[in-house]
Amino acid sequence: MADITPNDVQTTRKGRLAHDVSEALGNVPTVRLNRISPICRRHDLYLKLEACNPGGSIKDKNAAFLIQEAESSGLLTADGTIVESSSGNFGIGLAMIGASRGYRVVIVVDAKTAPPMRRMLQAYGAELVDVPLSAADSQGSMQEARMRKAAELAQSITGAWYPCQHLNPLNPSAHSLWTAKEIETTFDGAPDAIVIGISTAGQLAGIAKYFRRHYAGVRIIGVDVAGSGILGTPRHPYKMTGLGLSFVPPNFDVNLLDAAYGISDQLAFSVCHAMAKREGLLLGASTGAIVAAGLAQASLLGGHQQILMINPDSGDRYLETVYEPSWLADQGISLLADTALEAAILALEPVSRATLRGDGRHPQA
Repeated sequence: MADITPNDVQTTRKGRLAHDVSEALGNVPTVRLNRISPICRRHDLYLKLEACNPGGSIKDKNAAFLIQEAESSGLLTADGTIVESSSGNFGIGLAMIGASRGYRVVIVVDAKTAPPMRRMLQAYGAELVDVPLSAADSQGSMQEARMRKAAELAQSITGAWYPCQHLNPLNPSAHSLWTAKEIETTFDGAPDAIVIGISTAGQLAGIAKYFRRHYAGVRIIGVDVAGSGILGTPRHPYKMTGLGLSFVPPNFDVNLLDAAYGISDQLAFSVCHAMAKREGLLLGASTGAIVAAGLAQASLLGGHQQILMINPDSGDRYLETVYEPSWLADQGISLLADTALEAAILALEPVSRATLRGDGRHPQA
Protein backbone atom coordinates (compact mmCIF):
# COMPACT_ATOMS: atom_id res chain seq x y z
CA MET A 1 0.00 0.00 0.00
CA ALA A 2 1.45 3.35 -1.06
CA ASP A 3 1.46 5.89 1.77
CA ILE A 4 0.23 9.41 1.10
CA THR A 5 2.46 12.18 2.43
CA PRO A 6 2.12 15.96 2.05
CA ASN A 7 5.05 15.95 -0.40
CA ASP A 8 3.42 13.18 -2.43
CA VAL A 9 0.16 15.15 -2.51
CA GLN A 10 1.86 18.27 -3.84
CA THR A 11 3.84 16.25 -6.40
CA THR A 12 0.71 14.45 -7.57
CA ARG A 13 -0.98 17.79 -8.12
CA LYS A 14 1.86 18.76 -10.47
CA GLY A 15 1.00 15.84 -12.73
CA ARG A 16 2.92 12.79 -11.47
CA LEU A 17 1.36 9.43 -12.31
CA ALA A 18 -0.76 8.21 -9.37
CA HIS A 19 0.19 4.94 -7.67
CA ASP A 20 -3.48 4.25 -6.96
CA VAL A 21 -6.87 5.98 -6.87
CA SER A 22 -6.12 7.60 -3.51
CA GLU A 23 -3.45 9.76 -5.16
CA ALA A 24 -5.76 10.82 -8.00
CA LEU A 25 -7.65 13.28 -5.82
CA GLY A 26 -8.06 17.03 -6.07
CA ASN A 27 -6.85 19.39 -8.78
CA VAL A 28 -10.46 19.58 -9.95
CA PRO A 29 -11.74 22.31 -12.31
CA THR A 30 -13.01 25.62 -11.01
CA VAL A 31 -15.57 27.15 -13.38
CA ARG A 32 -17.22 30.55 -13.62
CA LEU A 33 -21.01 30.78 -13.37
CA ASN A 34 -22.49 33.03 -16.05
CA ARG A 35 -26.22 32.43 -16.53
CA ILE A 36 -27.68 31.19 -13.24
CA SER A 37 -28.53 34.74 -12.11
CA PRO A 38 -28.12 38.41 -13.13
CA ILE A 39 -25.85 38.65 -10.07
CA CYS A 40 -23.18 36.92 -12.21
CA ARG A 41 -22.80 40.16 -14.14
CA ARG A 42 -21.86 42.09 -11.01
CA HIS A 43 -19.40 39.64 -9.48
CA ASP A 44 -17.12 36.78 -10.52
CA LEU A 45 -18.81 33.68 -9.13
CA TYR A 46 -16.88 30.42 -9.33
CA LEU A 47 -17.70 26.82 -8.48
CA LYS A 48 -14.96 24.36 -7.48
CA LEU A 49 -16.12 21.06 -8.98
CA GLU A 50 -15.27 18.47 -6.30
CA ALA A 51 -17.71 16.22 -8.15
CA CYS A 52 -14.74 15.54 -10.48
CA ASN A 53 -12.90 13.48 -7.83
CA PRO A 54 -12.71 9.75 -8.73
CA GLY A 55 -15.58 8.78 -6.42
CA GLY A 56 -17.67 11.78 -7.41
CA SER A 57 -17.44 13.86 -4.23
CA ILE A 58 -15.25 15.94 -1.94
CA LYS A 59 -15.58 13.21 0.71
CA ASP A 60 -13.05 11.12 -1.28
CA LYS A 61 -10.38 13.35 0.27
CA ASN A 62 -11.54 12.73 3.83
CA ALA A 63 -11.66 9.00 3.17
CA ALA A 64 -8.15 8.83 1.71
CA PHE A 65 -6.64 11.01 4.44
CA LEU A 66 -8.29 9.25 7.37
CA ILE A 67 -7.46 5.79 6.02
CA GLN A 68 -3.82 6.82 5.63
CA GLU A 69 -3.76 8.19 9.18
CA ALA A 70 -5.35 5.00 10.56
CA GLU A 71 -2.80 2.85 8.73
CA SER A 72 0.09 4.97 9.98
CA SER A 73 -1.12 4.81 13.59
CA GLY A 74 -1.87 1.08 13.50
CA LEU A 75 -5.63 1.50 13.94
CA LEU A 76 -6.20 -0.15 10.55
CA THR A 77 -4.18 -3.21 9.58
CA ALA A 78 -4.00 -5.29 6.42
CA ASP A 79 -6.78 -7.66 7.51
CA GLY A 80 -8.93 -4.91 9.05
CA THR A 81 -12.50 -3.85 8.42
CA ILE A 82 -13.67 -0.26 7.87
CA VAL A 83 -17.02 0.50 9.52
CA GLU A 84 -18.82 3.81 9.07
CA SER A 85 -22.22 5.51 9.21
CA SER A 86 -22.91 7.43 6.00
CA SER A 87 -25.80 8.72 3.92
CA GLY A 88 -23.66 8.09 0.86
CA ASN A 89 -20.63 10.15 -0.16
CA PHE A 90 -18.20 9.44 2.67
CA GLY A 91 -19.19 5.79 2.54
CA ILE A 92 -18.52 5.74 -1.19
CA GLY A 93 -15.10 7.32 -0.62
CA LEU A 94 -14.23 4.72 2.01
CA ALA A 95 -15.51 1.90 -0.19
CA MET A 96 -13.48 3.16 -3.17
CA ILE A 97 -10.21 3.57 -1.25
CA GLY A 98 -10.93 0.39 0.72
CA ALA A 99 -11.36 -1.59 -2.49
CA SER A 100 -8.06 -0.27 -3.85
CA ARG A 101 -6.30 -1.41 -0.66
CA GLY A 102 -8.09 -4.70 -0.07
CA TYR A 103 -10.14 -3.85 3.03
CA ARG A 104 -13.56 -5.14 3.98
CA VAL A 105 -15.92 -2.15 4.19
CA VAL A 106 -19.22 -2.08 6.11
CA ILE A 107 -21.43 1.00 5.74
CA VAL A 108 -24.45 1.70 7.95
CA VAL A 109 -27.23 3.33 5.90
CA ASP A 110 -30.92 4.15 6.34
CA ALA A 111 -34.10 4.77 4.35
CA LYS A 112 -32.90 8.23 3.19
CA THR A 113 -29.92 6.66 1.41
CA ALA A 114 -30.86 6.98 -2.26
CA PRO A 115 -30.90 3.85 -4.45
CA PRO A 116 -28.02 5.08 -6.69
CA MET A 117 -25.86 5.61 -3.57
CA ARG A 118 -26.65 2.08 -2.42
CA ARG A 119 -25.78 0.64 -5.82
CA MET A 120 -22.51 2.56 -5.94
CA LEU A 121 -21.53 1.33 -2.47
CA GLN A 122 -22.30 -2.25 -3.41
CA ALA A 123 -20.48 -1.91 -6.75
CA TYR A 124 -17.32 -1.08 -4.79
CA GLY A 125 -17.87 -4.21 -2.70
CA ALA A 126 -19.16 -2.55 0.48
CA GLU A 127 -21.56 -4.42 2.75
CA LEU A 128 -24.64 -2.41 3.74
CA VAL A 129 -26.32 -2.54 7.14
CA ASP A 130 -29.71 -0.80 7.33
CA VAL A 131 -31.04 1.04 10.36
CA PRO A 132 -34.89 0.83 10.48
CA LEU A 133 -37.05 3.94 10.29
CA SER A 134 -38.37 3.15 13.74
CA ALA A 135 -34.99 4.30 15.11
CA ALA A 136 -35.46 7.88 13.83
CA ASP A 137 -35.58 10.76 16.30
CA SER A 138 -38.62 13.02 16.74
CA GLN A 139 -37.68 15.07 13.63
CA GLY A 140 -37.08 12.04 11.44
CA SER A 141 -33.28 12.15 11.59
CA MET A 142 -31.47 8.82 11.41
CA GLN A 143 -27.92 10.05 12.03
CA GLU A 144 -27.53 9.27 15.71
CA ALA A 145 -29.17 5.86 15.26
CA ARG A 146 -26.76 5.09 12.43
CA MET A 147 -23.79 6.18 14.51
CA ARG A 148 -24.86 3.97 17.43
CA LYS A 149 -25.17 1.01 15.06
CA ALA A 150 -21.75 1.69 13.51
CA ALA A 151 -20.14 1.88 16.95
CA GLU A 152 -21.84 -1.39 17.93
CA LEU A 153 -20.58 -3.12 14.77
CA ALA A 154 -17.06 -1.80 15.28
CA GLN A 155 -17.06 -3.28 18.77
CA SER A 156 -18.25 -6.68 17.53
CA ILE A 157 -15.95 -7.08 14.47
CA THR A 158 -12.36 -8.09 15.15
CA GLY A 159 -9.91 -5.61 13.64
CA ALA A 160 -12.60 -3.03 12.88
CA TRP A 161 -11.81 0.66 12.53
CA TYR A 162 -14.63 3.21 12.84
CA PRO A 163 -13.46 6.63 11.57
CA CYS A 164 -16.71 8.34 12.72
CA GLN A 165 -16.51 11.28 10.34
CA HIS A 166 -19.02 13.26 12.39
CA LEU A 167 -16.79 13.41 15.48
CA ASN A 168 -13.26 12.78 14.18
CA PRO A 169 -10.94 15.72 15.00
CA LEU A 170 -8.71 14.83 12.02
CA ASN A 171 -11.57 15.28 9.53
CA PRO A 172 -10.63 18.91 8.66
CA SER A 173 -7.00 18.02 7.94
CA ALA A 174 -7.67 16.71 4.44
CA HIS A 175 -9.08 20.11 3.48
CA SER A 176 -6.24 22.12 5.01
CA LEU A 177 -3.75 19.83 3.27
CA TRP A 178 -5.52 19.56 -0.09
CA THR A 179 -8.58 21.71 -0.74
CA ALA A 180 -7.38 25.00 0.77
CA LYS A 181 -4.02 24.79 -1.00
CA GLU A 182 -5.75 23.98 -4.29
CA ILE A 183 -7.88 27.11 -3.89
CA GLU A 184 -4.78 29.17 -3.11
CA THR A 185 -3.05 27.88 -6.25
CA THR A 186 -6.10 28.45 -8.46
CA PHE A 187 -6.58 32.06 -7.32
CA ASP A 188 -2.88 32.81 -6.92
CA GLY A 189 -3.82 33.77 -3.39
CA ALA A 190 -7.41 33.95 -2.22
CA PRO A 191 -10.87 34.92 -3.48
CA ASP A 192 -12.85 37.54 -1.59
CA ALA A 193 -15.28 34.96 -0.15
CA ILE A 194 -15.61 31.18 0.07
CA VAL A 195 -19.01 29.50 0.44
CA ILE A 196 -18.88 26.06 2.07
CA GLY A 197 -21.47 23.45 3.05
CA ILE A 198 -21.18 22.71 6.76
CA SER A 199 -22.06 18.99 6.86
CA THR A 200 -19.74 17.43 9.49
CA ALA A 201 -17.77 20.72 9.47
CA GLY A 202 -14.61 19.07 8.16
CA GLN A 203 -14.53 21.12 4.98
CA LEU A 204 -15.50 24.30 6.77
CA ALA A 205 -12.90 23.95 9.54
CA GLY A 206 -10.06 22.84 7.27
CA ILE A 207 -10.55 25.51 4.61
CA ALA A 208 -11.50 28.34 6.96
CA LYS A 209 -8.61 27.84 9.37
CA TYR A 210 -6.11 27.80 6.51
CA PHE A 211 -7.41 31.03 5.01
CA ARG A 212 -7.85 32.72 8.39
CA ARG A 213 -4.17 32.00 9.00
CA HIS A 214 -2.84 33.10 5.61
CA TYR A 215 -5.46 35.50 4.17
CA ALA A 216 -7.33 37.18 6.99
CA GLY A 217 -9.59 39.22 4.71
CA VAL A 218 -11.41 36.28 3.14
CA ARG A 219 -15.09 36.03 4.08
CA ILE A 220 -16.21 32.50 5.04
CA ILE A 221 -19.87 31.68 4.42
CA GLY A 222 -21.35 28.50 5.90
CA VAL A 223 -24.39 26.74 4.42
CA ASP A 224 -26.78 24.22 5.95
CA VAL A 225 -30.19 22.83 5.07
CA ALA A 226 -33.18 24.39 6.81
CA GLY A 227 -34.36 22.04 9.54
CA SER A 228 -30.88 20.92 10.56
CA GLY A 229 -29.71 21.37 14.12
CA ILE A 230 -26.29 22.91 13.47
CA LEU A 231 -27.06 26.62 13.14
CA GLY A 232 -29.42 26.85 16.11
CA THR A 233 -32.52 27.42 13.96
CA PRO A 234 -35.72 25.39 14.55
CA ARG A 235 -35.43 21.74 13.59
CA HIS A 236 -37.88 20.07 11.26
CA PRO A 237 -37.76 17.17 8.75
CA TYR A 238 -35.96 17.73 5.45
CA LYS A 239 -35.26 15.60 2.39
CA MET A 240 -31.74 16.70 1.54
CA THR A 241 -28.76 14.43 2.09
CA GLY A 242 -25.18 15.69 2.23
CA LEU A 243 -26.10 18.63 4.47
CA GLY A 244 -27.80 18.66 7.83
CA LEU A 245 -27.26 17.03 11.22
CA SER A 246 -29.44 16.52 14.27
CA PHE A 247 -26.59 17.81 16.47
CA VAL A 248 -23.74 20.31 16.43
CA PRO A 249 -20.58 18.51 15.23
CA PRO A 250 -17.49 19.11 17.39
CA ASN A 251 -15.48 20.41 14.40
CA PHE A 252 -17.99 23.27 13.95
CA ASP A 253 -16.67 26.60 15.21
CA VAL A 254 -19.06 29.51 14.76
CA ASN A 255 -16.13 31.92 15.06
CA LEU A 256 -14.87 30.76 11.66
CA LEU A 257 -17.98 32.15 9.98
CA ASP A 258 -18.66 35.63 8.65
CA ALA A 259 -22.20 34.60 7.72
CA ALA A 260 -24.34 31.46 7.51
CA TYR A 261 -27.48 30.46 5.63
CA GLY A 262 -30.11 27.75 6.11
CA ILE A 263 -31.56 26.79 2.71
CA SER A 264 -34.86 24.97 2.17
CA ASP A 265 -35.16 21.78 0.13
CA GLN A 266 -37.38 23.61 -2.35
CA LEU A 267 -34.87 26.37 -3.02
CA ALA A 268 -31.85 24.05 -3.12
CA PHE A 269 -33.51 21.61 -5.52
CA SER A 270 -34.77 24.47 -7.70
CA VAL A 271 -31.24 25.85 -8.03
CA CYS A 272 -30.00 22.36 -8.96
CA HIS A 273 -32.42 22.23 -11.89
CA ALA A 274 -31.54 25.78 -12.93
CA MET A 275 -27.81 24.99 -12.80
CA ALA A 276 -28.28 22.03 -15.12
CA LYS A 277 -30.37 24.00 -17.61
CA ARG A 278 -28.48 27.31 -17.52
CA GLU A 279 -24.89 26.35 -16.72
CA GLY A 280 -24.70 22.76 -18.03
CA LEU A 281 -23.76 21.50 -14.56
CA LEU A 282 -25.64 18.47 -13.18
CA LEU A 283 -24.67 18.53 -9.52
CA GLY A 284 -25.82 17.27 -6.14
CA ALA A 285 -28.55 18.55 -3.85
CA SER A 286 -26.24 20.35 -1.44
CA THR A 287 -24.69 22.28 -4.33
CA GLY A 288 -28.07 23.90 -4.94
CA ALA A 289 -28.07 25.14 -1.34
CA ILE A 290 -24.48 26.38 -1.57
CA VAL A 291 -25.06 28.25 -4.84
CA ALA A 292 -28.27 29.80 -3.48
CA ALA A 293 -26.37 31.06 -0.42
CA GLY A 294 -23.47 32.27 -2.57
CA LEU A 295 -25.82 34.28 -4.79
CA ALA A 296 -27.66 35.70 -1.78
CA GLN A 297 -24.39 36.75 -0.16
CA ALA A 298 -23.13 38.25 -3.44
CA SER A 299 -26.29 40.35 -3.73
CA LEU A 300 -25.36 42.04 -0.44
CA LEU A 301 -21.79 42.90 -1.45
CA GLY A 302 -20.69 46.09 -3.12
CA GLY A 303 -17.85 46.56 -5.55
CA HIS A 304 -16.62 43.69 -7.71
CA GLN A 305 -16.03 40.46 -5.76
CA GLN A 306 -14.53 37.06 -6.48
CA ILE A 307 -16.70 34.47 -4.72
CA LEU A 308 -15.86 30.78 -4.68
CA MET A 309 -18.46 28.12 -3.91
CA ILE A 310 -17.49 24.53 -3.13
CA ASN A 311 -19.46 21.86 -5.03
CA PRO A 312 -19.51 18.70 -2.87
CA ASP A 313 -20.78 16.03 -5.30
CA SER A 314 -22.26 15.08 -8.67
CA GLY A 315 -25.91 14.94 -9.67
CA ASP A 316 -25.99 11.42 -11.11
CA ARG A 317 -26.64 9.94 -7.66
CA TYR A 318 -29.76 12.12 -7.32
CA LEU A 319 -31.45 11.25 -10.61
CA GLU A 320 -34.11 9.21 -8.79
CA THR A 321 -34.80 11.93 -6.23
CA VAL A 322 -33.91 15.59 -6.81
CA TYR A 323 -34.10 15.26 -10.61
CA GLU A 324 -37.15 12.94 -10.70
CA PRO A 325 -40.47 14.80 -11.12
CA SER A 326 -42.57 12.01 -9.59
CA TRP A 327 -40.37 11.90 -6.46
CA LEU A 328 -40.59 15.67 -6.06
CA ALA A 329 -44.38 15.47 -6.41
CA ASP A 330 -44.56 12.70 -3.81
CA GLN A 331 -42.59 14.91 -1.40
CA GLY A 332 -44.84 17.90 -2.06
CA ILE A 333 -41.93 19.94 -3.45
CA SER A 334 -42.71 22.31 -6.33
CA LEU A 335 -39.76 23.83 -8.14
CA LEU A 336 -39.19 27.55 -8.48
CA ALA A 337 -38.02 28.98 -11.80
CA ASP A 338 -37.11 32.23 -13.50
CA THR A 339 -38.29 35.35 -11.63
CA ALA A 340 -39.75 33.32 -8.73
CA LEU A 341 -36.40 31.62 -8.21
CA GLU A 342 -34.48 34.88 -8.39
CA ALA A 343 -36.88 36.50 -5.90
CA ALA A 344 -36.47 33.61 -3.47
CA ILE A 345 -32.67 33.91 -3.63
CA LEU A 346 -32.74 37.68 -3.11
CA ALA A 347 -35.10 37.22 -0.15
CA LEU A 348 -32.63 35.01 1.73
CA GLU A 349 -31.22 36.44 4.93
CA PRO A 350 -28.22 35.18 6.90
CA VAL A 351 -28.85 33.42 10.20
CA SER A 352 -28.52 35.92 13.04
CA ARG A 353 -25.40 35.87 15.21
CA ALA A 354 -27.48 35.27 18.34
CA THR A 355 -28.96 32.12 16.81
CA LEU A 356 -25.57 30.87 15.65
CA ARG A 357 -24.38 30.20 19.18
CA GLY A 358 -25.84 26.65 18.93
CA ASP A 359 -26.12 24.20 21.84
CA GLY A 360 -22.75 22.44 21.38
CA ARG A 361 -24.39 19.06 21.83
CA HIS A 362 -23.04 16.05 20.00
CA PRO A 363 -23.41 12.30 20.54
CA GLN A 364 -20.64 10.11 21.84
CA ALA A 365 -18.68 8.00 19.35
